[in-house]
Amino acid sequence: MKFLKDRVIVITGASSGIGEAMAKEYAKVGAKVVLGARRQEELKRVADDITARGGKVAYSVCDVTKEEDCKQLMECAIQNFQRIDILICNAGLSMRALFDDCDLKVLHRLMDVNFWGTVNCTKYALKHLQESRGSLVGISSVAGIHGLPGRTGYSASKYAMTGFLDTIRVENLKKGLHVMTACPGFTASNVRFSALTADGSQQGETPRNEDKMMTPEEVAHIVAKGIRRRKRLCLMEREGRATHFVKKFFPGLVDRLFYAVMAKEPDSPLK
Repeated sequence: MKFLKDRVIVITGASSGIGEAMAKEYAKVGAKVVLGARRQEELKRVADDITARGGKVAYSVCDVTKEEDCKQLMECAIQNFQRIDILICNAGLSMRALFDDCDLKVLHRLMDVNFWGTVNCTKYALKHLQESRGSLVGISSVAGIHGLPGRTGYSASKYAMTGFLDTIRVENLKKGLHVMTACPGFTASNVRFSALTADGSQQGETPRNEDKMMTPEEVAHIVAKGIRRRKRLCLMEREGRATHFVKKFFPGLVDRLFYAVMAKEPDSPLK
């Protein structure tokens, strides 16, 4: 990841999980990281750790659903480091409930964070990314490749993110902007603990075995590799690559496989 040295990288959702891992891993190799998240005390904890290790960091409290917060985050990057080379839209929210049972406010919340959060941040970073001929990255999911049962709002928001990023890529085809959609598999991060249930309350625990999941650090390294190669789509594990390939030829088979896998979860809403 040495190519990241001296790059200015803005990361949302940086106070935990994948965002925290990216911030620490990229700062370790000399990147200047600018962190955004809602929880100031956790942002400060991550920033203090990076500083203690000799890294360069700035942060701004940012709720990505608020346009002004996103604007201030980009201004923080410019004020501290005078440029933006990479924006990683990582802030995200998940859910676990059948659509039959789900309050529509849950889907609105998912769209506000996952889709509109990406739109808001991109709006205020875009001119700086165009100037640096940099990279715009959205952390999506396999759920953004194929509908994931029990996660209607999550899949919809990630599909929307992908459509938005694809269009930004085409609009900037002559401007040297790199746009990448990154799709981790199930990752051992606290996004599952804060996942919303049918009534909008937090799930509070994960139904999946974390020992078999990707680590946030693994995701951080794969994302960096994708940026270096200026990839359009970054699929991170076997299941994601298989889904992307098989769906082209046998979409009905993918439907059945996804249903079978999700139905095996403890307390699955599909049972």
